Amino acid sequence: MDNQQLHSYPPAPFHHLLQQLHQQLEMFWNHRRQEIEHATDFKNHQLPLARIKKIMKADEDVRMISAEATVLFAKACELFILELTIRSWLHAEENKRRTLQKNDIAAAISRTEIFDFLVDIVPKEEEVKEEGLGLAGGGGAGGEAAGVPYYYPPMGQPAPPRVMVGQPAVAGIDPSMYAKQPAQAWQPMWHQGLSEDGSGQSLDGPGYAAPPPPPASR
Repeated sequence: MDNQQLHSYPPAPFHHLLQQLHQQLEMFWNHRRQEIEHATDFKNHQLPLARIKKIMKADEDVRMISAEATVLFAKACELFILELTIRSWLHAEENKRRTLQKNDIAAAISRTEIFDFLVDIVPKEEEVKEEGLGLAGGGGAGGEAAGVPYYYPPMGQPAPPRVMVGQPAVAGIDPSMYAKQPAQAWQPMWHQGLSEDGSGQSLDGPGYAAPPPPPASR
């Protein structure tokens, strides 16, 4: 019973940080709400409107975009980055660091349900390493198991492809961490030419007779 109680509640320091996070988020949103209600300057923005409009036009169904829509998207992106930064900073303080890193952002995403759509875009550092080790060891079931997402593992389905972020979203992150990873030299099993008995004999090599063609359909 004592062991269950120990595992039911987080440690005291983490619980204290969690309360601090809730207070910071409440203060943040109250301040931003008042700021938006009394806003008068709609020409100067933290994010470039041209870049936001270009992203919006990536949808082929979008023909024209009003100026008001672009301004709203700019403010929404700004608030999104700020809240994710606050949540990521909790993980950095939990690990007694003063520099926000990529794994802090990944931890904040995995702990927040509304950020589920980013789980495969910003994978955890340890899961990326395990996935690489699984592919280096020959792939198979072990390699796929190492790449299972954190929230809801898909039953009998391979994990979706993971995309590395191209640019750092928060100041203080080492840009070298966002360098593109070299492509894995992996080929499907049907391109490796293994025989049915697993002996490794090439299907198109000597001593192999091609199966007869299927009978023509009537």
